[in-house]
Amino acid sequence: MAVKTEKELNEAQRALWLKALAAMELRNFGYAISLLQEILKQEPQFLTGRQLLRRAEVAKLKASKKSFFNISTAPIAVMKAQREIKKAPARAIEMIEKVLEEEPYNRQANLTLKEAAVAAGWPEIAVFAMRTLLEENPRDLKVLHELGQLYHQTGQSDEEVVVYNRITEIDPLDANALRLGKDASARASMSSGGWAQAESYRELIKDKDVAISLEQQGRMQLTGEALEQQIAELETRQKAEPQNVDLARKLGALCEQKDDVEAAIRWYQRAVEMTGSSDAGLVRKVSDLEMRSAEREITAHEEFLAGHQKKDAIHTRKTEELQAAKKKRAEMMVDEAKTRVERNPTDLRLRFELGEHLLNAQRFRDAVPELQRARQNPNARLKAMNLLGVCYRELGMLDLAMKQFEDAAKEILTMDAMKKEIVYNLGVVYGKMGEREKSLSCMKQIYEADYGYKDVAERVESSYQQGKERD
Repeated sequence: MAVKTEKELNEAQRALWLKALAAMELRNFGYAISLLQEILKQEPQFLTGRQLLRRAEVAKLKASKKSFFNISTAPIAVMKAQREIKKAPARAIEMIEKVLEEEPYNRQANLTLKEAAVAAGWPEIAVFAMRTLLEENPRDLKVLHELGQLYHQTGQSDEEVVVYNRITEIDPLDANALRLGKDASARASMSSGGWAQAESYRELIKDKDVAISLEQQGRMQLTGEALEQQIAELETRQKAEPQNVDLARKLGALCEQKDDVEAAIRWYQRAVEMTGSSDAGLVRKVSDLEMRSAEREITAHEEFLAGHQKKDAIHTRKTEELQAAKKKRAEMMVDEAKTRVERNPTDLRLRFELGEHLLNAQRFRDAVPELQRARQNPNARLKAMNLLGVCYRELGMLDLAMKQFEDAAKEILTMDAMKKEIVYNLGVVYGKMGEREKSLSCMKQIYEADYGYKDVAERVESSYQQGKERD
């Protein structure tokens, strides 16, 4: 293993380590960072030190005053480090740490750290880099796939199974993740000793029922009666040990496996409360399950409305419930996006995502400053302008909305999906402003390119019918 422990530090390094721990206790993060960086220069394989360094950097970032006018130099520094990977990976890691000191959740820097660590033969550091990124965005499928590959390369089949199960939760259509997860589960079962030593293992436990129960708890996937039996057994134990965090965590996992999302949320939430919200993994699990529950509620309402076309009281009530569910989901997304922005306030892509989620939650006034900043990102500029126009429209600022849509439309030459949406929104605003001809002109532009877009055909064709009636 590449990892070195505290016991393996020499006397001088141990003295620095103790000073770093004391500095963290006193919240003197800058001093702690300098001490930890010095240790890692000498012992780059000291993983615990690197983990504490990252915690110090994150804490310093949260405590510092946020400025939106700083220009990040990270891309240049990352490129320099990437050039060092082949000839001097350890040097590249040292260079990347300088970037992470200011931007601990910088995506490209952490990906480069992973690449350099693999080149140096330090896979544990590569895993740490990927897990750091997942703290910032636990639903990043690319990072999850890379983490799964790292666990595969290091023979950590149990961890590999967890990662691929996580991917399939986010994207059930990812056939590759499903296949890799099954392969990893098979390897985990074989390496656990359950096959080669099954008989001797059972002989060591006189109570065969206990042996069977333990074997079932060790399996990655239980079904039917076996799953129900495990839940019942653990619930009985939990009543006798109500403060046992491990039991609550296991019950959450089993209920999740049973697809009883609400029960899983209750058990994981209990585990969160017992740990005082100190376990980030548990907190994230509750958040993910709540999101899944919200998605299911929305899907159920949409499916009902799709099969119930009659505009009656039931249809009205279900429509209102659907809108409420969507707003609830949007608020959850807002909270998650805010956390990511707080960790990396200079990332304009994250600003756009926060603005988009605020808009979906109908918090138009709060979305405006986020989308205004996001316009500075070339990749998000047009989308941000479009959503900003929507916010102005919903706030009744029709002249500002018109300007946003007009400016955005001018920047797109072809009538692609983005321009169609912008021009349509512009037409709606013209209509609200009483500019009937301008509104109709927008709809005609879309009609010529895409007859089936929204209600454009109805708007355009009805205008001709009205003209005939006047004649």
